[in-house]
Amino acid sequence: MQSGGSGGGLSSDINVTPMIDVLLVLLIIFMAALPLTQRGVDVNLPLESEQKQQANPNDNQVVLEYNADNSIAVNHQPIQIADLETKLRDIFETRKEKTMFIVGDPTLRYGQIVQVIDAAKGAGVDKVGIVTMGMRNEANGGGKS
Repeated sequence: MQSGGSGGGLSSDINVTPMIDVLLVLLIIFMAALPLTQRGVDVNLPLESEQKQQANPNDNQVVLEYNADNSIAVNHQPIQIADLETKLRDIFETRKEKTMFIVGDPTLRYGQIVQVIDAAKGAGVDKVGIVTMGMRNEANGGGKS
């Protein structure tokens, strides 16, 4: 009896077939268990209502309009950018809801809008919403289908 050599004796090579079988079984277990561990994000959606929202802002809303000629108006009252923070502080001083909407001309640069947002935040405004052109078209009934 000879060990090794060409006579079909013992071999020192590693048999990888059992390791591949174990690997495939583990892969199938993880693939089957993965969907059970995924969780979604809870989202609170508003209830559906049949009524359309009014196009005109009500008295509680503060709307700042920034036109292409760099003129600013707060609730249709013209104001200079230098006086904006003081005016907004006076408006929001006694309000509980400190939300403001900015209607900006599409030709304005974003930096100009950020300047207005900074003034609003400095005046104590909690939430600032930007009204886009698409929102205006939809509110006026001109939305695309």
